[in-house]
Amino acid sequence: MSLTDAQAVVSVVAALAIVAGLAGVVVPGLPALPLCWGGVLVWTLFGDAGPGRWVVLAGATVIAAGGTVLKYLWPGRNLKRTGVPAMSLLAGGLLGVVGFFVIPVVGLPIGFVGGIFGAERLRLGDTRLAWPATVQALKAAGLSMVLELTAGLMIAALWGAGLLFV
Repeated sequence: MSLTDAQAVVSVVAALAIVAGLAGVVVPGLPALPLCWGGVLVWTLFGDAGPGRWVVLAGATVIAAGGTVLKYLWPGRNLKRTGVPAMSLLAGGLLGVVGFFVIPVVGLPIGFVGGIFGAERLRLGDTRLAWPATVQALKAAGLSMVLELTAGLMIAALWGAGLLFV
């Protein structure tokens, strides 16, 4: 495998985008799957394009789209099934955003949990009844992160295989 300087630069830029995307699963504000997909797109468009690279991009596109849909639908369905209302999730999301700016990085999860707990405490009137909904929302958020990380790792593996074999 012989790389020109331009191909090496394109591959490094693509790798950095994919790594940033994988970090975006846990770092708020970084769009995880779009960054991973964008890395593959850069590699396909600006590298020594051949049909194999386009196949890799098509596979990454399917994985990114599927991962994005799954990360919202599956946890959302679980939350509806357990009875967590949308207003509690909205309160968690809003306080998560506020928390992100008040306490950088860790403020997002703290605000999310506090918002859901507070909304459920107001709705149900009892602290003991508010915890189950909060736990279910945390499980859903964790499932969403696992699904997004899995899709990102699949894109990274596909790109790595393309880098080696295409």
